[in-house]
Amino acid sequence: MALLAQTAPAPPHPTAWFRDFLKDELTPYPERAALVARMVIAATVVMLITMTFRVPYGAYASLYALTISRESPQTTGKAVKSIIAAFVLGGAYVLISALFFPGDPLLRLLWVIGSLFASFYAISTMTNYGASTRFGYLIVITVPLWDSHIPAELKVEGTLWAVWAITIASVVAALGALVFRALRPGDELVSAIAERFASVEELLNCYSAHRPVDDATEKRVARLAMLGTSRLRRTLRRSTHSEQYREQMGAVMVLAGRLVDIAANLTQLRVQIASDDRQRIRALAASIASIHADLLKGRVPGRIEVNSENKTSRGVPLLREMEKTVALIPMVFSGSGSIGAYAPSPPADEPAHEPEHEQRSTFFVADALSNPEHLKFGLKGCLAASLCYILYSSVDWPGISTAITTCLLTALSTVGASRQKQVLRFAGAIGGGVVAGMGAQVFILPHVDSITGFTLLFVVVTGIAAWFATSGPRLSYFGVQFAVAFYLIHLQEFTIQTSLAVARDRVAGIMLGLFMMWLVFDQLWGSSAAVEMRRTFISNLRSLGQLVREPLPGTEKTWRGDSLRETINTNFDKVRSMADGVLFELGPSRQGDLALRNQIRRWQPQLRTIFMTRIALVKYRLQLPGFELPEPAREAQQEFDNRLAGMLDGMADRMAGKPPQRTDRFEDAFEGLEHTVRTCCSDGPQGLLPAEMQTFLTLSGSIENMTISLDRQI
Repeated sequence: MALLAQTAPAPPHPTAWFRDFLKDELTPYPERAALVARMVIAATVVMLITMTFRVPYGAYASLYALTISRESPQTTGKAVKSIIAAFVLGGAYVLISALFFPGDPLLRLLWVIGSLFASFYAISTMTNYGASTRFGYLIVITVPLWDSHIPAELKVEGTLWAVWAITIASVVAALGALVFRALRPGDELVSAIAERFASVEELLNCYSAHRPVDDATEKRVARLAMLGTSRLRRTLRRSTHSEQYREQMGAVMVLAGRLVDIAANLTQLRVQIASDDRQRIRALAASIASIHADLLKGRVPGRIEVNSENKTSRGVPLLREMEKTVALIPMVFSGSGSIGAYAPSPPADEPAHEPEHEQRSTFFVADALSNPEHLKFGLKGCLAASLCYILYSSVDWPGISTAITTCLLTALSTVGASRQKQVLRFAGAIGGGVVAGMGAQVFILPHVDSITGFTLLFVVVTGIAAWFATSGPRLSYFGVQFAVAFYLIHLQEFTIQTSLAVARDRVAGIMLGLFMMWLVFDQLWGSSAAVEMRRTFISNLRSLGQLVREPLPGTEKTWRGDSLRETINTNFDKVRSMADGVLFELGPSRQGDLALRNQIRRWQPQLRTIFMTRIALVKYRLQLPGFELPEPAREAQQEFDNRLAGMLDGMADRMAGKPPQRTDRFEDAFEGLEHTVRTCCSDGPQGLLPAEMQTFLTLSGSIENMTISLDRQI
């Protein structure tokens, strides 16, 4: 029998832990150097253009080029048109609305507060995140301009310069993305997911061949686990792919991330694997290899059967968990013919052959008006930024107006995530503003007398910031804040900045913005990441139960599944994000919070697969062409769905500490559904079912098994 040997080393010294932490985060990985080079080139080109041609707002333009170049080339190229349109719209809004309140201080204050709320609300509700942030960006960077005591003509001119500066940055970023995409074709999202499967496969091959895991494989798995899937989720959420593709690949991404996390934990155990375990590991590696190949070729992975007799291995305690995770992946594509059929959005000159209820909103998410979280986010961000505006206006200190921009760039919604980012923000502001910014003013810039020398300094600082920005989620924001502080000091004027008073004011503004974000988001209106994670997961159970009941008979034409699907997808990402935030929360409840985090991270992939299977079944409920059910089968499906919704509500009640309502056995509902379908839909003397009816029963059976399994765990 396999033996498990696990050591319990003494806690590392804090300095040793910090050194190992930096080493893990800053170690090169495939394509990191190329990504950093693309970011540095884009920011440097924009800096040279703005400095050479004396284009105002060069700091914001260079920062924008740096941050958008960090996104995928596909996302950058597709988003530029909408981002430029958002800037033009923002410029028109500022020019038209600001002219109405030039002389009345009270109306002016109300306009600023209303504009700030619109900015934060747009960030939360617009489908194109880049366009929404830049719309708000233009508003906040021009607020100080319209407060200054200069002629109105100069204010209008300054606003137009802001639009033009960011348009230049957008074009530069788009050209860089096109060049990068030409040099490295392929779907970056699929490649990143495939890389995770390949790393786990290689690890399992080492175990199955009874050979030690090499350092390269172990470090690769550890790096991918540390990196997480937050950047991939952001790329997918901002893509222009169809709704079904985003939902399917989002689920695959979560399962791939879960698989990597399990594999990383497995590498921390020294195991001696028995022969029967090696056979299971070999079969598991083959299944992962099959999924890996199918994804790269655009095929739907074939169904994977897991032997229900397999018990939890004593030698490899996580093996059963890995088998269950891999088996869930093909279920994500229930009812799909191919992956590529859902990947691209329809061309502009071709109509979308989709039902009305599956079309995406052009500008706003489907739950923009129904989800109160969007309103709450807008109010919190508006309050923090408005407090900064009122404070620096009251003391007549326009030099710290960078506080408003800081609020826009750093808004978050939970304590855990905010504490993590808060440390990174302050550290980045000190590193980029005090160390790099003021340090360059004192020791380097007095000896520089040309744009060439300043460009070299800019490239070095931007390269450092970009390298940090391409780290994992625990450190990447430090690099962004590092660049923000340095750019705001040195790129606001068309000369080498030697005044320490200017640098002091801008760093003080950043600190003020960070303080207000801490005050509003953490102290006045904050909530524990663990509590919020639990609440959001419970809310998703109830929302999914509500989706399962839709549409009610006679309401097919007014089906409101779009907003529910959008809310559920948003909550899936939110739960994952808050699970990361729990790691940064301290206190007496930390151990319990970490245990809850592990449970929810194990349950979420199963719930997401239930959601995907339900989306595949909804076409039968809607009676779409080719998926019509006879009336008896429709009634049986409705009864099955009601029981399923009752199960989901019962799980939510138990997690919320409420006594669950008594419900009939869920297994009876599927047995009744199967009996009804076979009775009314069988053809021929052998009672064979048509293909679409067999698919319907297969999907229904899958959702029954997954729901019962999840119910038992919860």
